[in-house]
Amino acid sequence: MSKVACIGECMVELKQAQGIQAGLFSRGYGGDTLNTAVYLARLGAGTDYITALGDDPLSDEMIAGWAAEGVGTGWVIRLPGKLPGLYLIETDEKGERRFFHWRDSAAARSLMDLPQTAEILNSLAGYDVVYLSAITLSLYGAAGRTRLFAALKRARENGARFAFDTNFRARGWPDLDVARAVFQEAFATADIVLASTEDLLPLYPDMTNEALLARIPGAEVVLKLSEPASIVRLESVPYPIKAKPVEAPVVDTTAAGDSFAAAYVAARLVGADPIEAARAGHRLAGIVVCHPGAIIPRAEMPSGLIPNHANSRKASP
Repeated sequence: MSKVACIGECMVELKQAQGIQAGLFSRGYGGDTLNTAVYLARLGAGTDYITALGDDPLSDEMIAGWAAEGVGTGWVIRLPGKLPGLYLIETDEKGERRFFHWRDSAAARSLMDLPQTAEILNSLAGYDVVYLSAITLSLYGAAGRTRLFAALKRARENGARFAFDTNFRARGWPDLDVARAVFQEAFATADIVLASTEDLLPLYPDMTNEALLARIPGAEVVLKLSEPASIVRLESVPYPIKAKPVEAPVVDTTAAGDSFAAAYVAARLVGADPIEAARAGHRLAGIVVCHPGAIIPRAEMPSGLIPNHANSRKASP
């Protein structure tokens, strides 16, 4: 079984009820890379989640939930006296969400500065794919990111692939210049870049799709567009991909990108070419947005999503 390491943060989620109960909130948990880890595990990839949590009951609940989904928790570091971050969400009538965060002292932000950090970073060389997002990188300071990038480069020398998701949230960065510099280092290091115009245009305003792709030097790049489509660029050749129309009503766009990433990586791990992998990503994302919340019921997971390949095939449109 292929092994994937997902690095990031999971937070306590408070979701506002609708209608006459609008003053009430339900509690769950969520985070971009955690959502991807869950979908990867459901799609058959051996998946570990790497993060730090507190020693509180909410952290206990998170770990139990991840384990129930088949996500490995051996690299979840527990920090005495710390807590996970917290966010509150509001969802409008179109399924779009607004977030409010309390996370400055969250345990996950310490991951690159712990006694266990060196062991964690050395372990990355044992995975087939290491996956993280721009949100992950925003958690750590400059020194922590330097340690992480150095470990990613060592892991790649040992055969691991680094998949970078451009999930961008401006509030996580001190300024856009810092974010741009970190993005460029991630682009230069990554084997697979999963980007979107929604993420990149705030950093590089008014650029065309072609110009955005030109900023990313990697050989395997996916640029998701504002419409249900993407461009897969392989060895400098762009291939446009159209997603099948979503037939059911869109109720919540949470985890659309996270589930796309999971299906893409899972498909690539079994030998699907990037074109097939992008189509799998669009299909899963199209199902996820028709359900409330980031993680859909197991019964709603589509069958036959991941192509059954023994070996990679040459990409074709």
